[in-house]
Amino acid sequence: MSELIENKSLVPEERIAGKILFVRGEKIMLDFHLAELYGTETRALKQAVRRNIERFPIDFMFELTADEINKMVSQSVIPSKSYLGGAVPYAFTETGVAMLSSVLKSKQAVDINIAIMRTFVMLRKILYNSKELLSWQHEIEQKLGDQNNQILFIFEYLKQFEEAKHLESEHKNRPKIGFKSLQ
Repeated sequence: MSELIENKSLVPEERIAGKILFVRGEKIMLDFHLAELYGTETRALKQAVRRNIERFPIDFMFELTADEINKMVSQSVIPSKSYLGGAVPYAFTETGVAMLSSVLKSKQAVDINIAIMRTFVMLRKILYNSKELLSWQHEIEQKLGDQNNQILFIFEYLKQFEEAKHLESEHKNRPKIGFKSLQ
């Protein structure tokens, strides 16, 4: 695996991005996904974290609730509860993943951590760009809405103009009534 890392064909961003989940309004990665990427056992990763628990405040890492685990099992993020072996998974926020690099000191862990951080940044850019695109789309829709109103106004004006022309034409072609002078 380290040969792959040295060849710059690191773990594909898509593979990492597929392991980034949204829980409690945060982008997180689960301990067993991180262990898989780092090439270590989940047990070893958790042990390293427990030895350095002061580096992982609640905004860096938290344990999933039973309800969150059930939702992840139902969405096939976790194959089954038995997959966890009775352990509650740790959920690492972006800052928690960054902190892992100070706890896991292998070359592979550092290289994978860099790839994960780049993926988080890429996702942030995508999210920013999509918000920008949505704003731009809203702006265009608003302009089109204004233009639609103006076009409808023009059609209404043309319709009134045609009706007035038609009435004028009828009025000219109508036989005249009244006295005719014989001159």
